[in-house]
Amino acid sequence: MFKTTVTPRFGDIDGLKHANNIAIAIWFEQARNPVFRLFTPDLDLSYENWKLIMARTEYDYVGEMFYGHDVEIISYISRIGNSSFVVTQEAWQNGTKGAIGRSTIVHYDFLNKKSEPIPDDIRKKLEEHLQNEDNSCK
Repeated sequence: MFKTTVTPRFGDIDGLKHANNIAIAIWFEQARNPVFRLFTPDLDLSYENWKLIMARTEYDYVGEMFYGHDVEIISYISRIGNSSFVVTQEAWQNGTKGAIGRSTIVHYDFLNKKSEPIPDDIRKKLEEHLQNEDNSCK
Protein backbone atom coordinates (compact mmCIF):
# COMPACT_ATOMS: atom_id res chain seq x y z
CA MET A 1 0.00 0.00 0.00
CA PHE A 2 1.21 3.50 -0.81
CA LYS A 3 0.14 6.67 1.01
CA THR A 4 0.26 10.20 -0.37
CA THR A 5 -0.93 13.35 1.39
CA VAL A 6 -2.53 16.06 -0.72
CA THR A 7 -3.36 19.56 0.47
CA PRO A 8 -6.43 20.81 -1.41
CA ARG A 9 -5.75 24.06 -3.24
CA PHE A 10 -8.29 26.87 -3.48
CA GLY A 11 -8.80 26.03 -7.17
CA ASP A 12 -9.65 22.42 -6.29
CA ILE A 13 -12.88 23.55 -4.64
CA ASP A 14 -16.19 24.10 -6.47
CA GLY A 15 -18.98 26.60 -5.81
CA LEU A 16 -20.50 24.34 -3.14
CA LYS A 17 -17.18 24.32 -1.24
CA HIS A 18 -16.54 20.65 -2.07
CA ALA A 19 -13.48 19.13 -3.72
CA ASN A 20 -14.19 19.20 -7.46
CA ASN A 21 -14.43 15.83 -9.22
CA ILE A 22 -11.57 16.82 -11.54
CA ALA A 23 -9.32 17.64 -8.57
CA ILE A 24 -9.85 14.16 -7.17
CA ALA A 25 -8.79 12.61 -10.49
CA ILE A 26 -5.62 14.76 -10.40
CA TRP A 27 -4.88 13.78 -6.78
CA PHE A 28 -5.24 10.10 -7.69
CA GLU A 29 -2.95 10.56 -10.68
CA GLN A 30 -0.28 12.14 -8.48
CA ALA A 31 -0.60 9.31 -5.96
CA ARG A 32 0.01 6.67 -8.67
CA ASN A 33 3.63 7.83 -9.10
CA PRO A 34 5.05 5.22 -6.67
CA VAL A 35 3.38 2.50 -8.76
CA PHE A 36 4.78 4.01 -11.98
CA ARG A 37 8.25 3.98 -10.40
CA LEU A 38 8.10 0.19 -10.14
CA PHE A 39 8.26 0.14 -13.95
CA THR A 40 10.27 3.32 -14.64
CA PRO A 41 12.21 4.32 -11.48
CA ASP A 42 13.21 7.78 -12.76
CA LEU A 43 9.76 8.44 -14.31
CA ASP A 44 11.50 9.11 -17.65
CA LEU A 45 8.65 9.87 -20.04
CA SER A 46 10.67 9.27 -23.19
CA TYR A 47 8.89 7.19 -25.77
CA GLU A 48 11.27 4.24 -25.54
CA ASN A 49 11.45 4.14 -21.71
CA TRP A 50 7.85 4.56 -20.58
CA LYS A 51 6.16 1.16 -20.20
CA LEU A 52 2.58 1.87 -19.14
CA ILE A 53 -0.63 3.03 -20.75
CA MET A 54 -3.89 3.85 -19.01
CA ALA A 55 -6.76 1.68 -20.27
CA ARG A 56 -9.56 2.74 -17.91
CA THR A 57 -10.32 4.96 -14.94
CA GLU A 58 -13.43 5.15 -12.80
CA TYR A 59 -14.33 7.13 -9.71
CA ASP A 60 -17.02 6.79 -7.08
CA TYR A 61 -17.66 9.87 -4.95
CA VAL A 62 -18.85 8.54 -1.62
CA GLY A 63 -18.45 11.52 0.70
CA GLU A 64 -17.62 15.19 0.84
CA MET A 65 -14.11 16.63 0.96
CA PHE A 66 -13.37 20.26 1.69
CA TYR A 67 -10.75 22.98 1.51
CA GLY A 68 -8.56 23.49 4.58
CA HIS A 69 -7.86 19.87 5.52
CA ASP A 70 -5.29 17.49 4.04
CA VAL A 71 -6.48 14.44 2.13
CA GLU A 72 -4.70 11.11 2.42
CA ILE A 73 -4.69 9.03 -0.76
CA ILE A 74 -4.20 5.32 -0.18
CA SER A 75 -3.19 3.33 -3.27
CA TYR A 76 -2.92 -0.41 -3.64
CA ILE A 77 -3.01 -3.08 -6.31
CA SER A 78 -6.34 -4.91 -6.42
CA ARG A 79 -5.78 -7.15 -9.45
CA ILE A 80 -2.83 -8.38 -11.48
CA GLY A 81 -3.33 -9.97 -14.89
CA ASN A 82 -0.87 -11.09 -17.55
CA SER A 83 -0.17 -7.63 -18.98
CA SER A 84 -2.45 -5.37 -16.94
CA PHE A 85 -3.17 -4.53 -13.34
CA VAL A 86 -5.67 -2.44 -11.39
CA VAL A 87 -4.67 0.29 -8.96
CA THR A 88 -7.41 1.03 -6.44
CA GLN A 89 -7.24 4.33 -4.58
CA GLU A 90 -9.15 5.82 -1.69
CA ALA A 91 -9.27 9.47 -0.65
CA TRP A 92 -9.70 10.04 3.09
CA GLN A 93 -10.22 13.35 4.89
CA ASN A 94 -10.67 13.62 8.65
CA GLY A 95 -11.26 9.87 8.95
CA THR A 96 -13.98 9.78 6.31
CA LYS A 97 -13.69 8.22 2.86
CA GLY A 98 -14.58 10.76 0.18
CA ALA A 99 -13.81 8.87 -3.01
CA ILE A 100 -12.60 5.58 -4.40
CA GLY A 101 -11.06 5.15 -7.82
CA ARG A 102 -9.84 2.31 -9.97
CA SER A 103 -7.34 2.52 -12.81
CA THR A 104 -6.59 -0.29 -15.21
CA ILE A 105 -3.02 0.08 -16.42
CA VAL A 106 -1.39 -1.99 -19.17
CA HIS A 107 2.29 -2.84 -19.51
CA TYR A 108 2.79 -1.51 -23.04
CA ASP A 109 5.46 -1.35 -25.73
CA PHE A 110 4.97 2.03 -27.43
CA LEU A 111 7.49 1.31 -30.19
CA ASN A 112 5.65 -1.82 -31.32
CA LYS A 113 2.21 -0.59 -30.16
CA LYS A 114 1.25 -3.71 -28.23
CA SER A 115 0.80 -4.91 -24.69
CA GLU A 116 3.50 -7.02 -23.07
CA PRO A 117 3.46 -9.43 -20.14
CA ILE A 118 4.43 -7.84 -16.84
CA PRO A 119 8.02 -8.91 -16.08
CA ASP A 120 8.36 -11.35 -13.16
CA ASP A 121 10.51 -9.00 -11.05
CA ILE A 122 7.95 -6.20 -11.35
CA ARG A 123 5.05 -8.62 -10.81
CA LYS A 124 6.63 -9.57 -7.46
CA LYS A 125 6.84 -5.90 -6.48
CA LEU A 126 3.18 -5.38 -7.46
CA GLU A 127 2.20 -8.43 -5.40
CA GLU A 128 3.72 -6.79 -2.31
CA HIS A 129 0.96 -4.17 -2.61
CA LEU A 130 -1.86 -6.56 -3.56
CA GLN A 131 -4.94 -6.11 -1.42
CA ASN A 132 -8.57 -7.11 -1.69
CA GLU A 133 -10.70 -4.04 -2.29
CA ASP A 134 -13.30 -5.28 0.19
CA ASN A 135 -10.85 -4.69 3.04
CA SER A 136 -11.16 -1.16 4.38
CA CYS A 137 -7.88 0.76 4.38
CA LYS A 138 -8.68 2.89 7.40
